[in-house]
Amino acid sequence: MNFPRPDRRRLLRLGLASAVAGPVWLTPARSRPARALHPTPAQSEGPFYPVQRPQDQDGDLLRNGTVDYRHGTPAWLDGVITDTAGTPVRGAQIEIWQCDHQGHYHHPGDGGRADPAFQGYGRVLVDSEGRYRFRTLRPAPYSGRTPHIHVKVSLGTRELLTTQLYVAGDPGNARDFLWRQLRSDADRAALTVPFLSGAQGLQARFPIVLALS
Repeated sequence: MNFPRPDRRRLLRLGLASAVAGPVWLTPARSRPARALHPTPAQSEGPFYPVQRPQDQDGDLLRNGTVDYRHGTPAWLDGVITDTAGTPVRGAQIEIWQCDHQGHYHHPGDGGRADPAFQGYGRVLVDSEGRYRFRTLRPAPYSGRTPHIHVKVSLGTRELLTTQLYVAGDPGNARDFLWRQLRSDADRAALTVPFLSGAQGLQARFPIVLALS
């Protein structure tokens, strides 16, 4: 797999996958949008949320401990987490989990068949601007489902959103029962993102908008 290995310490210094010290609050907005942003729709957690999280839980799912995962198509996934006014949600934690290139999860319900080199789960805290970043796999399909990545956002002990991210243009989307349940074009657009070639390889941008009360 011809893909540059990230310098984790450098990523931490940049704040793209770093812990945010101090109390949790919403940062003041630098510029608020004229209209409220469309909230990211919730979807089911699914049956394969990790029963036991891996020892390595960082934002690089293609390196599990000291082992590199060399299958599938590598991709960067990043974005910013805001409220509907466009204010970054400082202190938010984001988790993602997904199957390996053969469609298997690290979960006893999937028979323990997942590739051990694939971390399969990662979590990071956003930086002061609400930004996050993961190095992972372009999601692969498995029986009955279109390619997707599971996403969960929390603030402290409060779970704010659980949803799923889909690949724009994938032919399996129209046949997927959860993708078809999305009620509007805006909801589908919020969860269906392109994976495009970039300077560091395949990249996907997934902004998350939370309807906080």
